[in-house]
Amino acid sequence: MQTPLVEMDGDEMTRILWQMIKEELLMPYVELNTEYYDLGLKKRDETDDQITVDAAEATKKYKVAVKCATITPNHARMDEYHLKKMWKSPNGTIRAILDGTVFRAPIVVKGIEPCVKNWKKPITIARHAYGDIYKNSEMYIDKPGKAELVFTGDDGEESRALIQEFKTPGVLMGMHNLDASVESFARSCFAYALDTNQDLWFGCKDTISKTYDARFKNIFQTIYEQEFKDKFEQAGLTYFYSLIDDIVARVMKAEGGFIWACKNYDGDVMSDMVSSAFGSLAMMTSVLVSPHGYYEYEAAHGTVQKHYYRHLKGEETSTNSVATIFAWSGALRKRGELDQNSELAAFADKLEKATIAVIEGGKMTKDLALITTLENPTVLNSRDFILAVKEELEKLL
Repeated sequence: MQTPLVEMDGDEMTRILWQMIKEELLMPYVELNTEYYDLGLKKRDETDDQITVDAAEATKKYKVAVKCATITPNHARMDEYHLKKMWKSPNGTIRAILDGTVFRAPIVVKGIEPCVKNWKKPITIARHAYGDIYKNSEMYIDKPGKAELVFTGDDGEESRALIQEFKTPGVLMGMHNLDASVESFARSCFAYALDTNQDLWFGCKDTISKTYDARFKNIFQTIYEQEFKDKFEQAGLTYFYSLIDDIVARVMKAEGGFIWACKNYDGDVMSDMVSSAFGSLAMMTSVLVSPHGYYEYEAAHGTVQKHYYRHLKGEETSTNSVATIFAWSGALRKRGELDQNSELAAFADKLEKATIAVIEGGKMTKDLALITTLENPTVLNSRDFILAVKEELEKLL
């Protein structure tokens, strides 16, 4: 590797898998060159979350990053880790700095059939990666009073809107988005649809959110009409907008093979639904693509907390590492492409082929064994699955 890629380590069971993958599947075969950032919760707390910002800035420098799953703390995690404060989502921080769109697609293998019988092709989730609830401000209101939304312009002019007259305790949240980010999201989605030759669907709730969600709808429509309509028609592709609830109903009856553009929260939720329905939360690729040429690859799932607690007790776990393996392969392939290093890109392809071959050969972790249509699958523990991939990989090298 000529140029480093940014390595962002994480938390709990995925951190354990991260090290196994590096030791068994990468370091014996690749001269791994990374700039390392420990985004484990303890280190984020020690640095007042500065390390997350540093990792994002390093991604701007080197263009390609690979990230392990991380904890976003809640009250229980604050007590468990004795945190200074309830730090915000590192994913949210990184995405706010890099901008761009998160594209997530299921890893399809024979023997793992979708729960939704009519889904014949992968459904790619395009998740807007900036703002909304992930960059919000919140308050707990403990006494009667008036809550207002206030904007003060640089010229001193104020705009006000009543949110709620509080008579009893409650909660309050403020969130935002930016035209420039929504425009970038829309262009990324339309361009990716053309690149992959897939229709694009988009939905939000503009009938209820007549300013906020309506802005998303209007920006998408304007950019489509002005920049992409002719290209879509020439390619025989369709851009379809509807309300988010209607889109969800249509997705359940569709056969797949399209990109589903989602606002930030919708994409967070629906990507888990789609990946789980296609097999497992650990069977989903995820990449943040910035219009500025930055790429961040990650596993789309969490830190697998329950398995980690078992691991700490010395108990055996059967944790699916496929999405984490594919995060590494995706980052290595992109690094190879940008550096014109065909050997590195070819290795990434072989690593993915080896991983799929193990599962299609009947060896898999417990989550897949419970749903596979293959007869008499062999259930492997966390390490043995990675070692099985290693054995298959060596056949391809």
